[in-house]
Amino acid sequence: MNSIKQNITQVINEMALATEKCGRAADSVQLLAVSKTKPVAAIEQAIDAGLVAFGENYVQEGVDKVNYFASHPAAEQLVWHFIGPIQSNKTRPIAEHFDWVHSIDRLKTATRLNDQRPTTMAPLNVLLQVNTSGEASKSGISADEVMELAAAIATMPQLVLRGLMSIPQPETDYDSQFAAFKALADVFEQLKPHHPQLDTLSMGMSGDMEAAIAAGSTMVRIGTALFGARDYGNQAQ
Repeated sequence: MNSIKQNITQVINEMALATEKCGRAADSVQLLAVSKTKPVAAIEQAIDAGLVAFGENYVQEGVDKVNYFASHPAAEQLVWHFIGPIQSNKTRPIAEHFDWVHSIDRLKTATRLNDQRPTTMAPLNVLLQVNTSGEASKSGISADEVMELAAAIATMPQLVLRGLMSIPQPETDYDSQFAAFKALADVFEQLKPHHPQLDTLSMGMSGDMEAAIAAGSTMVRIGTALFGARDYGNQAQ
């Protein structure tokens, strides 16, 4: 079994090949290590291997990790992303502990995060989660709703809209994967003229990273390929 450090090297090499294949610069895509359900020891190994950006899905687990690593020698370099569904009663700890939120899909959520973000902290970087597949079971706003929600967030001083995120329905063939990601990239390009600060397309995971990068992803969310299979047995929200 490979070590986490070996896994990181392998994923970074795969990212470099994917960017080269579509004519993009190797540093144009950031690796976000999805550390949900993983112990702090695994995150420490990833930090030792050079990673600084980590994604968490569960509020209490994420807050506990942010607090744990606040005294780590690399604490100032670490960037914490909340990437899971957001319950209205859980917005305050997210606003008070994370640097990024990927899963904004309601005005109410954005308003609460803005109001609850401490003014002593830098504004919270946020992404709109877009449902590009049209599945009722999937979180995210429709492409038609993006412009209105983006405009509302632009008025909120404690939030900075950075881009879009999606979790398309799983597809095994490259063409279907690419089509789903290209749909989000098209929405992103339509939004950019109205919000020039946009620079982030969070799309692509372990199984569809190559297609996401070809479609324009600037941040891939990789968990299993780095840390191995997850254990959800003792997971608290």
